[in-house]
Amino acid sequence: MKTPFLNPLASLALGAVACLGLGCRPDAASAPGVARAAARVTVQTVEWTPYAGTEEVVGTVRAQRHTVMEAKVMGRIVSLESRLGQGVRTGDLLVQLEAPELLARVEQARVVLEQASRERDRFQGLVQQQTVSPQEFDVVESRWRVAKAGMAEAETLLGYTRVVAPFDAVVSRKRAEVGDLATPGRPLLELEVPGELRLEADVGEALIDRLQAQQTVSVRVGRDLVLSGKVAEIAPAADPVSRTFLVKVDLPNTAGLRSGQFGRLAVSLGVSPILRVPTAAVLRRGQLEYVMIAVEGTAQLRLVRTGRVLGDTIELISGVEPAERVVVGGVASVVDGQKLEVTP
Repeated sequence: MKTPFLNPLASLALGAVACLGLGCRPDAASAPGVARAAARVTVQTVEWTPYAGTEEVVGTVRAQRHTVMEAKVMGRIVSLESRLGQGVRTGDLLVQLEAPELLARVEQARVVLEQASRERDRFQGLVQQQTVSPQEFDVVESRWRVAKAGMAEAETLLGYTRVVAPFDAVVSRKRAEVGDLATPGRPLLELEVPGELRLEADVGEALIDRLQAQQTVSVRVGRDLVLSGKVAEIAPAADPVSRTFLVKVDLPNTAGLRSGQFGRLAVSLGVSPILRVPTAAVLRRGQLEYVMIAVEGTAQLRLVRTGRVLGDTIELISGVEPAERVVVGGVASVVDGQKLEVTP
């Protein structure tokens, strides 16, 4: 009779299982006739248990109210007294620019307005004396209005040399110093309102339908800080490059929470039944994972595939069926086929 040919991989798997069952001990291999004493163990019946699954999406903590202060006109910075972390009030002077050409423009507009005002006053008297026609007075009146508008424009431009706080805030970043040349559009300072923070996260299209406005969600910042936030905004369109949606979650005022911190948004996947056992019940040998099943008072080795670690328990994806009894106490000293003495 010919000896059947065994696939090398199948032979390796059978050898690994045999090794697991015997514990790879010299005495077990050399003395198979020696009976082992019954092992005292505790067991647990595997049952379906509900699990509220979640998936975490990374994000960044940012201020709800944040603004970048920029220069509207060109000028040399002569005063910038704001310091990082300094609180400012609405209307407080943040940056003072020096722009002599704007001062000259205001003086020029003032002279033109004074001249137009004198001419207007003179023509008003002439109209009353019926020396000039109303049409001639209308021309003078128009020149006076143009001069008045020019004066308002020059004063407005000069006012842009004073950069003031738009609301109560703190200085979160400085981008310029005294002596720098400020140009239109150049950022000078960044302000934000402390205590009003939110988490901004890019959520994938597979999860976005599980979120809705005003929904309460869990947010974890750092290692230990877990907060309850509320979804404030959800982008209606996905980013064409990343295929993600920007989601903003308002966070409560919490001591130690600062903008720029790393956070995780927990997106609920719903409740589903899973099988799980204590983590200590699952043994590992290399890449193999297995448990011991109590079958009619005897240990039976069972290879399993595990999933998520849930606290002190672990999910069993395959290898064990519901209602089977898994050895959870004393499993490390049990080998395949050994008699078991189950204790409460």
